[in-house]
Amino acid sequence: MKQATLSDGSKVYCINRKEAQMLQEHIDGYFDDYINIKENDTIIDIGANIGIFGLELSKKYNSIEIFAFEPINNIYDVLKKNSISSQNKQFKTYNYGISDKNGEEQFQYFPNSPALSSSKNEIVQSKEQLLLALKGSLHHAPKKWWWANLIPKFIYPYIINNLIKNPIKTICSIKTLSHVIKENEISKIDLLKIDCEGNELNVINGITSKDWDIIKQIVMEVNDIDGRFEYINKKLINLGYSVKTTKDPSLEGTNLINLFAKKIIK
Repeated sequence: MKQATLSDGSKVYCINRKEAQMLQEHIDGYFDDYINIKENDTIIDIGANIGIFGLELSKKYNSIEIFAFEPINNIYDVLKKNSISSQNKQFKTYNYGISDKNGEEQFQYFPNSPALSSSKNEIVQSKEQLLLALKGSLHHAPKKWWWANLIPKFIYPYIINNLIKNPIKTICSIKTLSHVIKENEISKIDLLKIDCEGNELNVINGITSKDWDIIKQIVMEVNDIDGRFEYINKKLINLGYSVKTTKDPSLEGTNLINLFAKKIIK
């Protein structure tokens, strides 16, 4: 298992060092002023990957409860290691995904770019979207990546092909969030974070009506294809949330949107 040095000098366990550093840049966008996180909050992290979001939360707050979910074994092992290194005893990890049913589903794991791993593979199926994401990521790379903008654009397709080569198909367990809420006797969710590479709609549809009452805030990456953003936006507004959207600068040209929602207090 490798280790990467993040922008603040801290160490994180990872599979791909460069990806871990880029993930921190991406996660920073989730700490938007629209969302309020405080001590003793309960956070649900769906699509936790190697746990960067949980690590950042554990640095910022002395007492915060995190439920982190990652279905793919190779990635989960790193998530577990990072949760332990965080020294946050309330950073809990679970080796299954969250969807709209309980059971099993086939995922595709990309060893050279674990963050692209998914059961949907929507992003990797579009070379155009991948190229836009790579271009944006290199343009908005961590400061220590002084070399990023020196890479010739004709090299980009070769980088993409390397990132997604030799995928591994794997069967993973999945559960609905409502099942998890009942199983773990969760009484409040101060922030629901969803970043699961195209499976966000299934996550939303797997929440029963009564469980929406305990979800105060949401931050979600939405792949806006086939009217998905419009559907999720309308659903959240009808459930009593106010919604804000932003674009991650590194993903400006892609279909990916950051959605923030918070329950309106009447």
